[in-house]
Amino acid sequence: MPLLRRMPEEAYELRTACPGWTVRQVLAHCGAALVRIVEGRLEEGVFLPEANARDVAERADWPLGRVLDELERGLTEAGPVIAAWEDDRLDAVALGEWVHAGDVREAFGEPGAYCGEALALALPLLSVTSRKRETPRLVGVLADLGGGEVALGNAIEGRAPARFHGDAATLIRIYAGRPLVRTRYELTGATEQELLIYR
Repeated sequence: MPLLRRMPEEAYELRTACPGWTVRQVLAHCGAALVRIVEGRLEEGVFLPEANARDVAERADWPLGRVLDELERGLTEAGPVIAAWEDDRLDAVALGEWVHAGDVREAFGEPGAYCGEALALALPLLSVTSRKRETPRLVGVLADLGGGEVALGNAIEGRAPARFHGDAATLIRIYAGRPLVRTRYELTGATEQELLIYR
């Protein structure tokens, strides 16, 4: 929030990695999703693309300050609700919020897109979400984490786990379907398309 509050208003019209969405629209989506969780408005299909687009459209005429205020409320209040949820269903939303923070950082040209201090919290969310979204088993060897390994997805009988060698931010980009321009990695045993968690 401190970064967002100090950016000039014109920065919110920058395009992001989310096709068709500016920074302002990404943040409107994030705030709407989090406040829905806080208020318990989780009807069927609430996080599908059509519903997300409606939420963004409803906020198109809001002043920027109101968009940021809603986001701050969501960021402040949604965590305990997500953590207390019985079936880990909302972990994908929590991870999505973190990925969208990377989208915004990247659009602003700020460091820390899809990595940074909160990576240690994001990787367990990716582990849960990759299993729930039924991606194939992958063992990631993360160069920026001292060669530490992370296991994602589900074992498939008769199929060896896929292997990834690269940095954690690139692994996040692959699973979240973000552009891979200027990245270096090795992926064997699976395609990027098979690993997508947001479709």
